This record gives sequence, structure tokens and C-alpha cells, in this order.
Amino acid sequence: MAIKKELILDFAGVLATNFSPFFWQELSEESKTSYEMLVQFKKEIREELWTGKVSEGEFWAQLCKQFPAIKRDKAKAILISNIKPLPAIREVATWSEYANIHIVSNHRIEWIQPIIKPIESYVRSITISSQVGYCKPESEIFTLVKMQLSNECNVLFVDDQEKNFKEAKELGWNTLLADENGNWIERIIPLISQLQT
Repeated sequence: MAIKKELILDFAGVLATNFSPFFWQELSEESKTSYEMLVQFKKEIREELWTGKVSEGEFWAQLCKQFPAIKRDKAKAILISNIKPLPAIREVATWSEYANIHIVSNHRIEWIQPIIKPIESYVRSITISSQVGYCKPESEIFTLVKMQLSNECNVLFVDDQEKNFKEAKELGWNTLLADENGNWIERIIPLISQLQT
């Protein structure tokens, strides 16, 4: 029996929409808060948020403390409404027939769990930055994903940001940039089929 290939998928920009910058724009309009100041806050808290050094609750508490006009429940609803499944998520079940599927993402598991849940049975591993304490493009998060692979020689990694490919290429993984139009989706099965067995 042929050994399955390995398909590693980013989440935001690949399986679901990136909530930034739309969340911050909508939040700015809703709360009459400076967009520039919100973006500065985002930059300052980004690493701690994605690596889980601050909890989701602490993130909302800090946001509302710094910007009192923002109401937590409304802000959270705006954020969740900006994370929507992309067409590729409907292909995961089919792709799982050709490859072991892995998800790796800089995200909060609390925010993406509802979208991941329906495809979880087709996925071999899920590595989320807020749970493991590392963010792409740090080598440590790629090492954690590598430990989940059964076939390290035949790997295809899909991400929507080229800056995340450096570590992947050093591990010998093939890479594919997910374009905004979703044209990359049609390339998955042919690319997996071309990988050595």
C-alpha cells in the first residue's frame, strides 16, 4: 500500500478569512475609536496574543481598558463575524484521500474552533500558535508540525504569506502560495500526485 503524502495547510487566508484588517476597521467605526491607535495596539499585543502569553480574556480586557468606548461583547461578535470559511475548506475531505492533512496557524483556537470542528475527522494534526507558544515563521512551530508527519519526504505546505516558507523549505517541504482568488485549490491534487512515493 502506498504511503500517503503530507499536506500542511495554514488556516487564515487558506481555509478561512483573515479577520485583520476588517475587524479593526469595523471596530473603529463601531466604537468611534481611532483606527491608527487600534492598529498600534494590535502590533503591541500581537506576539503575546498569538503565542498564548496573554489569554483571550486578557486580550479583551486590555483592549477595553485602553479604549473604554469599546464594548467587549460587541467587539467579540465583530471579530467572529469576520472569520468565515473559504472555499478550500470544502475540499479537505477529498484531499484527505490523497494525503495526511495537517493544520498550522498563528491564531487563537477559541476563535477558529467552530470552523475547524466540521473537518476535524479528516485532519491528522492541528498546531495552533496560542496553544503551542510559537508563531510562524519561528522554526519551533515547524518542528512541532514535523513531529506529526508520517512521510517527511513528501510534504506540501500551503500558506498565504511567502515569509512563512523559509523554514519550510529548509525542512525540504514543497510550498504553494495561496492566492486571494483561490486558484491554488485546483493545483493541490496534481501537486500531491507529483510528489515522490
